[in-house]
Amino acid sequence: MPNTPSAIKRLKQSAKRRLHNRITKKIIKTYTKRTLAAIAEKEFDKAEADFRLTTAKIDKAGVRRVLHPNTAARRKSKLARDYKAAVAKAKG
Repeated sequence: MPNTPSAIKRLKQSAKRRLHNRITKKIIKTYTKRTLAAIAEKEFDKAEADFRLTTAKIDKAGVRRVLHPNTAARRKSKLARDYKAAVAKAKG
């Protein structure tokens, strides 16, 4: 356990940040799964809305360093690739 007042404060801050980061990551994973599920069910209007929301959340997490920017870019790229492939397959 921390002994100094500054160490006690840092512990509280890091616990709060950790909780916030975990929530943010969980939200991103949930929206990603929701987007892929909508694509699988061929609900393209819902999938597009979820896709836009998911990419926005991933971008925000990358900018705020919840995710590393390269990780955010990689996840967005993979999601976009899957989304475009599913739309192309449905139309083609």
